[in-house]
Amino acid sequence: MAFNDFNMDSQWLPFTPNRSFRKDPRIFVAADGMHFTTHDGRQVIDGISSLWCVGAGHNRKPINEAIKKQLDTLDYATAFNASNDQAFVAAEKIAAMAPGDLNKVLFCNSGSEAADTSLKVALAYHRARGEGHRNVFIGRERGYHGVGFGGMSVGGIPSNRKVYGAALLPRVDHMRFIHDPANAFIHNKEPESQEDFLLELEQRILPLHDPSNVAAIIVEPIAGSAGWYVPPKGYLKRLREICDKHGILLIFDEVITGFGRMGTNFGADFYGVVPDLLNFAKCVTNGVIPLGGVICRDKIYDAMMKTDAPEHVIEFFHGYTYSGHPVACAAAIATLDLYQKEGLFPRAGEMGKVLGDAFHSAIKGLPNVVGIRSLGLAAAVELASIPGSPGKRAYDIFIDCFKKGALVRPAGDVVVLAPPYIVEKSHIDQLVNTLADSIRKHA
Repeated sequence: MAFNDFNMDSQWLPFTPNRSFRKDPRIFVAADGMHFTTHDGRQVIDGISSLWCVGAGHNRKPINEAIKKQLDTLDYATAFNASNDQAFVAAEKIAAMAPGDLNKVLFCNSGSEAADTSLKVALAYHRARGEGHRNVFIGRERGYHGVGFGGMSVGGIPSNRKVYGAALLPRVDHMRFIHDPANAFIHNKEPESQEDFLLELEQRILPLHDPSNVAAIIVEPIAGSAGWYVPPKGYLKRLREICDKHGILLIFDEVITGFGRMGTNFGADFYGVVPDLLNFAKCVTNGVIPLGGVICRDKIYDAMMKTDAPEHVIEFFHGYTYSGHPVACAAAIATLDLYQKEGLFPRAGEMGKVLGDAFHSAIKGLPNVVGIRSLGLAAAVELASIPGSPGKRAYDIFIDCFKKGALVRPAGDVVVLAPPYIVEKSHIDQLVNTLADSIRKHA
């Protein structure tokens, strides 16, 4: 099928240079295992789990069958003043996987909705405790928390914010970014730094707003969308201590690091830090059907339930039409069962070491490579920017790799690999060698 067989006049593609795309479309029509089939019949290896989503690989029959069965049983039911059996089972499974006393699951449909939900929970929690003056949020430079106005406000990627400034939340500040240029090359271990990346938080940001006014600090355990930037050793534990000291909630955005990418259930497990709220999406359903959510600690739920209002009054005025959608929850149950049955989380941890070794061996020292980061089942190469054209080198490499049968992810001047957990060494070699050849070509 030729691309001119598609009428492309109606769809406006997200996070895509649409003018460029229309000249050279990339259209998938099928997928299985590690590979896509394009509209022109080519096989393209999925080097990025499609968008950090497809942990178990494509077209997994147990997930498909669960969805079909659910559609024939209960296609949809209202989420308000009622629920469905699949939502209760999915919530129980997710809560059982979460660390500490993260036991209460609020469902939504995406990582963006999860971010906004967690911010609203934080405000409502402090108000329920009689500290409604806590309304300041602190994010981090180059953080990504979706595209809702709350998530954009606490997010710190300039291009995602610059045209919406007047509508962003007013009481927000940002911590400095976590990358130390001295740790340009990170190979399957937490970097150590002489810099104190939390000093500004303690000495400027918190005193400026007064800690008693801060509702929550939100961070990704690893800065995924920015280009897989890894925090220095001890950073998240100290951040937890700072939050505890001042009564501030700590939110982990684990839309990317959750459900196996780090070889553990969550990034929280990998780093040994329990947040107060944990946002998830993506791999929870293997990307098959939209589902997201926020896992809350017991103390947050309990505080919201301790109210003098009559029992018929809603405790938390928030939710979505599709919260806990029965088909999405059935997909989640089947996905989480499949991960466990096939041991895919520990497998991701082991294959992450294989990816890191191959990545550093093949790409370190190539032209324009200024940094490499690998930890968990993801690796990123940072490239020198073309003067006057930031991001063009990585984008050109992405296009070239696609034409050679490998899907990689450009993020500014960074190119990322984050394959499904079922990846084999032969797949890793193909992805890494294709990327290395393209980096040489675009020197």
